[in-house]
Amino acid sequence: MSQPVLDIRLKKVNKIYNEGDTLAGVVVVASKSDVQHQGITLTVDGSVNLQLSSKSVGLFEAFYNSLKPIQLLNYIVPVSKPGKIPAGKTEIPFELPLKPKVNKSLYETYHGVFVNVQYTIKVEMKRPLLAKDLGKTVEFILEYKDQKEKAQPKAVPFTITPESLQNVKDKGGLPKFCVKGRLDSAVCCIKNPLTGHVVIEQCDAPIKSVEIQLVRVETCGCAEGYARDATEIQNIQIGEGDVCRGLTIPIYMVFPRLFTCPTLATSNFKVEFEINLVVVLHDDHLITENFPIKLTRF
Repeated sequence: MSQPVLDIRLKKVNKIYNEGDTLAGVVVVASKSDVQHQGITLTVDGSVNLQLSSKSVGLFEAFYNSLKPIQLLNYIVPVSKPGKIPAGKTEIPFELPLKPKVNKSLYETYHGVFVNVQYTIKVEMKRPLLAKDLGKTVEFILEYKDQKEKAQPKAVPFTITPESLQNVKDKGGLPKFCVKGRLDSAVCCIKNPLTGHVVIEQCDAPIKSVEIQLVRVETCGCAEGYARDATEIQNIQIGEGDVCRGLTIPIYMVFPRLFTCPTLATSNFKVEFEINLVVVLHDDHLITENFPIKLTRF
């Protein structure tokens, strides 16, 4: 006898919701024969999961207590009392409010390396003895409906020369170069691309590549200490080979969905973002300039 199929279908096809919205949809049970069950329940869960990088493990014993998942949203709702569902396809509608737990806020969905903000809805069907329980979990996405801080354009002009580089001991051994350009704004609306331009005015050494990197900086911790880790999200090549001197190269980067979110700072964790402009020379030496940026939803 074939196993019955349990599924969840949300009304919103894109699965994007805001705090205060109603999470509506149907629980679908499909079976070729009648299905005996001990009850069907829905669990809505939203949590922040934090973890330490391997370099931070053991540094702060207190971390292990503070790194428990932070529950933002959690409730269980019965959908159907124990009984029998007839053969065929049965749809059970549901509507659930998206409200945070007391003294909690709902943050935007974000999938990082050391910080993960995730929202799920799970349906479970308890079955009689010897029959396997059924379950299905669906992730939905939460976005801010409004934000106090809006993106106000703040242009960042830059000039990179051997003298401007930091963390370089032997600046005399560097080739002569001058890289100029501008980021159109260091405060960016996440729905719009990062734009700007770069010009290689001078570089005595041949160039291999010009690249723009998007980096997330995730901080986890507590009063005893913090672990801060930067990891690359994406790298876009904007110039290949020994690019023409004096040529204006446009910068255009779309912020990837789920791997970025509005800049976030709480007492337990922070999610921040940076842009690296990287000029790769033919001998694989790198000329790098770092720009902290702030992301907002609006």
